[in-house]
Amino acid sequence: MSTESGPLAGFAVGVTAARRHEELAALLERRGARVVYAPAIRLVPLSDDAELLHSTNDCIAQPLDYAVVTTGIGFRAWLETADGWGLRDALIDRLAGVRILARGPKARGAIRSAGLQEEWSPESESCTEVLNHLLTQDLRGTRIAVQLYGEPLPEFTDALRRAGAEVIEVPVYRWSRTDDSTPLRRLVGQAVAGTVDAIAFTSAPAVAATLAVAAEDGLEHALVEALRGNVVAACVGPVTAQSLTERGVPTVQPERARIGALVRAIVSDLPERRARRIEVRGHALELRGHAVVLDGQLRPIAPAPMAILRALARRPGHVVSRAELCGVLPSRVVGNGTGAAWARDGRPQADEHAVEMAVARLRRGLGRTGIVETVVKRGYRLACEPLRVEGAL
Repeated sequence: MSTESGPLAGFAVGVTAARRHEELAALLERRGARVVYAPAIRLVPLSDDAELLHSTNDCIAQPLDYAVVTTGIGFRAWLETADGWGLRDALIDRLAGVRILARGPKARGAIRSAGLQEEWSPESESCTEVLNHLLTQDLRGTRIAVQLYGEPLPEFTDALRRAGAEVIEVPVYRWSRTDDSTPLRRLVGQAVAGTVDAIAFTSAPAVAATLAVAAEDGLEHALVEALRGNVVAACVGPVTAQSLTERGVPTVQPERARIGALVRAIVSDLPERRARRIEVRGHALELRGHAVVLDGQLRPIAPAPMAILRALARRPGHVVSRAELCGVLPSRVVGNGTGAAWARDGRPQADEHAVEMAVARLRRGLGRTGIVETVVKRGYRLACEPLRVEGAL
């Protein structure tokens, strides 16, 4: 398999999306990634949503001054659901006389396809800019409908209320935790163990659910540390990224909040962040997430041998002792031998036999002799000149 299979070949990416996850996964796989699907949330059916029905009736019952449309799909779903209740025509008639603000082009398209016309839309597609535009008006005594999508917007709606407006929140779609959190728990564990290279988030509720599952398992701190370090947190936009940003997690975000743009951002960032390129005995060796590219050929490597290789690649050409390599093996291989030791942090540490086995597997996986050298009574080294390396681990 050549590296032409895609720029993400050798990398594993977690997908937490509930909606359009097939599209996101397909785009990532088309670029070579191994996708770990772990839905974090599910959508509550609209037809059973009494709160949406109440808000719709509230909008129809009395005149509105403004309507804020945040998403195209949410606005269409609102109209379709109102149609099922026999309220669509009354809702359209009410909105026809309202100053409509659209957050972005998809919202504008949905408004116009319904035969309505927006008054204003920001270039940034930002709710903050929509709010700032509204706050330049005298809002005392006005009624404003705010179409939500999946989550409340308390900073937005509370600011309007403080300005004197009556706000009707229209909760088009609401998220809840998935019935089976096992895949998400597994993804959290993989992120902490370093066996996934990135996690893609397409909504703030998915981030919240992931952090909540991690907290339930006592892994929230470890997950946040992993996302601060080697695991890339890819978020579709700043609202999605907010709770991670507040925890000091750097995020990768596209310029526009689109799934395709998110994938392009991952393609641009992940290989640069996680790839390591070394010349070893005339061979071009590139370390990726769960594989290496050796002379243009992708070779999957198991977690324990890859941990050994990464440790050697941190100091290419230098000897790394067996004792030091004991501390880098994944926890699942720790203690398999009879002579397990304990690291300074109190965790069990693998014995030297486990290191030798991992090195043997690494050599078989590379399929080339002489790349990993044994230095008698000292340890192992990559057979290259020191410092001839690009990228970071």
